[in-house]
Amino acid sequence: MPDPAPVSSFHPSTRLYRFIFLFFVSFMLFGSYFAYDSIGAIAPTLIQELGLDREFIGTLYSAYSLAAIFIVFFGGMLVDRLGLRKASILFSFLVTLGAVIVALAPNKTMLFAGRFIFGAGSESLVVAEMAFIARWFKGKELALAYGLSLTVSRLGTLFSFNTEELISNYFGNYRYALWAAALLCGVSLLVNALANWMDRRGERVLGLERVDAGDRIVFSDIGKFGARYWYVVALCVTFYSAIFPFTALSTDMFHTKWGIPTSIGSDGGFLGQVFSSFLHMFSTAPGITSIVIFASMVFAPFAGGLVDKIGRRASLMLFGSLLLIPAHFVMGATSWNPIPAMIVLGAAFVLVPAALWPSVPMVVEPKRVGTAFGLLTAIQNVGLMTFPKASGYLIDSTGGYAASQYMFAGLGVAGLIFAFLLLRADRRGDHVLEKPASKA
Repeated sequence: MPDPAPVSSFHPSTRLYRFIFLFFVSFMLFGSYFAYDSIGAIAPTLIQELGLDREFIGTLYSAYSLAAIFIVFFGGMLVDRLGLRKASILFSFLVTLGAVIVALAPNKTMLFAGRFIFGAGSESLVVAEMAFIARWFKGKELALAYGLSLTVSRLGTLFSFNTEELISNYFGNYRYALWAAALLCGVSLLVNALANWMDRRGERVLGLERVDAGDRIVFSDIGKFGARYWYVVALCVTFYSAIFPFTALSTDMFHTKWGIPTSIGSDGGFLGQVFSSFLHMFSTAPGITSIVIFASMVFAPFAGGLVDKIGRRASLMLFGSLLLIPAHFVMGATSWNPIPAMIVLGAAFVLVPAALWPSVPMVVEPKRVGTAFGLLTAIQNVGLMTFPKASGYLIDSTGGYAASQYMFAGLGVAGLIFAFLLLRADRRGDHVLEKPASKA
């Protein structure tokens, strides 16, 4: 009997094929992560050039989250109706369209509309990415794949904070920075098309099973959730509301309050200036803002492994929430160098998400996990819609940054309370959140 024909290195059954696919799927979010924070990265320039107040800068982030709330209820249905591949292309198109509208926008109304359309595509694209990864890596390095995808995607945020103001200054107009964001969204759309091709080929060759649409809300499930789930939801809202709404205007704060430059000039060409910007990242206002994201990007995969090994999820969430309080309070009440406080925030942003998201499947029934994640995402975005605008209003109305920072510190206090209640409820139950993954 003849030997079977050898399998090529680019056959869908090979590890190489899977990880090339993982890179494409991860990079299809690079543009949206870059564009999401492009507004915050050049906030001082937008305030000066367009005469925008800080409340409206916050409102542009709120527009994104408002769209995300609505799309949670329809994104899963679109995936079911169109299929995962077509739906992901639609979501990528909406991301690119929204970014283009923002780059072209002649007034506040168009800026708001662009961010709304962008948010409608971006949040659903995250769900589609997770579904693609589950389809290809279930039972094969799934945790590693999720960690690597997060790292690649958040490179977009890191590049946004460390290049957008540079692009604006180098080309002499803030619109070049917004067009750079739109261009990267377009590149991510093309990469998504390549990922679709690889997925279609793999489905044909390997007969891959169809994956669920993801975070679908089934309203009859909501009343079945216990206290621990609702404490996790409350903690999620307070914690993320103290991070992302803060970074929306932190570049402006570092520039205005501390006089930290928005970019570092250099005598070289554009690429040389980009390299110099990263080399002196902690010397610019956007770069200091990116400390939080940088910490998460580098340490999130390791933190997830640590949580699996030691458990202590509720305890880690409590400790991470505690870290928020002094970090925000110090930046509001003092003129001390903000870098140590940002490092503390970065540590919190590594610990809490690593413990929070894996806790959800542990405190709800398996058949209700989709509803649990969908509802959590919707409620989380209510906070992300409310607090950027509130932060901008407090800064504009008080003429300073202390009140806004005290608000974020207060969210840390609320998160600490919810984390304590979660820990107490877990100890009164089966202790599942505090157990290692192997014993849970």
